[in-house]
Amino acid sequence: MTMHNFMNIGEAAKASGISAKMIRHDESVGLLPEAARTESGYRRYADKDVNTLRFIRQSRDLGFSIEQIRELVGLWQNRKRPSRQVKALAQAHIQELEEKLKELQAMKSTLQHLVHGCHGDERPDCPIIETLESHEPVRAGLPTHDGHAKAGLKPGRHRPPRITGRA
Repeated sequence: MTMHNFMNIGEAAKASGISAKMIRHDESVGLLPEAARTESGYRRYADKDVNTLRFIRQSRDLGFSIEQIRELVGLWQNRKRPSRQVKALAQAHIQELEEKLKELQAMKSTLQHLVHGCHGDERPDCPIIETLESHEPVRAGLPTHDGHAKAGLKPGRHRPPRITGRA
């Protein structure tokens, strides 16, 4: 390969869609081999490196963890890999995403419950604030360590409006 086939980090970032900072990070965590350097110390990237960066970006966009991406890169580079390994990794990630979705739905439900209980007017009483300052966990509807779902948050105390003036 001749010198003009190499890119500096800015060119590699543009070609791959990954920031230069993220390229340095990917090198530091071992997702990408350390780049070759020019005599003056600048990183040099070949087309192969840019293809790997694109692969990493696509994997990251699908929410794979650094460890999973490392494994996927290894599988991608091993042309003799059994596809069942790739499929098993993807299926495990789908399970993780399903769990994350359940957690997000529970958070949404809890927030909707709290918002519904908040008057949102001039009164200072607010079940959202009361719940956040409480010593009780806020993870309503999520399974506990014993597998049972928590009953949920206590609804905010609905106090009658305060009367500030004298009759």
